[in-house]
Amino acid sequence: GQWDITQLTCPTSCLILTTAIAMKLGLVPFHFWFPEVIQGTSLITGLLLSTAMKLPPMTLFFMTSQSLNPTLLTTMAILSAALAGWMGLNQTQIRKILAFSSISHLGWMTIIINYSPKLALLNFYLYVLMTTAVFLTLNSINTLKLSTLMTAWTKTPALSAALMLTLLSLAGLPPLTGFLPKWLIIQELTKQEMAPAATIMALLSLLSLFFYLRLTYCATITLPPHTTNHMKQWHTNKPTSMLTAILITMSITLLPASPMILTIV
Repeated sequence: GQWDITQLTCPTSCLILTTAIAMKLGLVPFHFWFPEVIQGTSLITGLLLSTAMKLPPMTLFFMTSQSLNPTLLTTMAILSAALAGWMGLNQTQIRKILAFSSISHLGWMTIIINYSPKLALLNFYLYVLMTTAVFLTLNSINTLKLSTLMTAWTKTPALSAALMLTLLSLAGLPPLTGFLPKWLIIQELTKQEMAPAATIMALLSLLSLFFYLRLTYCATITLPPHTTNHMKQWHTNKPTSMLTAILITMSITLLPASPMILTIV
């Protein structure tokens, strides 16, 4: 035995540690608790569970990444991306959709952490940034379901448009911020001669893209049925906070700063 956690030599210890961290993060096949817990909490509590709660296990993953089994991590990552995308397709509750979004993003972090831990941390930081922006925006417009998201456009059109762009950034579409980690991870996997795994992850991201597009469609394109014509309600319930505005801006516009981000990492 030894006290240094960064150099694990016993395969059994590595397996137990990987299982424990995966259970804490909500990785497949230990993901069943996470969507149900997120669904039963408020948006702010769900934000903390999706971001701050994942920092300690991600730190352990970062410290022990060189000792863990890469085949096991790759398998769990691909299963997480596949099942999260598949199970999020028919959801109508926004909190559950964001929970499956979290599981899918964790799959991207897990597949690369054995080869480039700093890149996995960069992915985690950008995920926290974009997820915080989405949760705070939903909390501002007081929306929990797709049906109520459709009515947000008439009350807060600017915030709904910003939510659309932030969701597309979470989906990883260029030229938004969320494209940066996916691009770098696929590039690193290709350098590590893992082109099949990179191809599978890229294809599985289309499943997640579908339910992100459903959210953006409901937020900005779909209007609720009305029997009479009426003007949009430009008087919002409350002003948008400065923190939400800054996070949304960073979630959308950080891709041009990618060379500077890479030099820092």
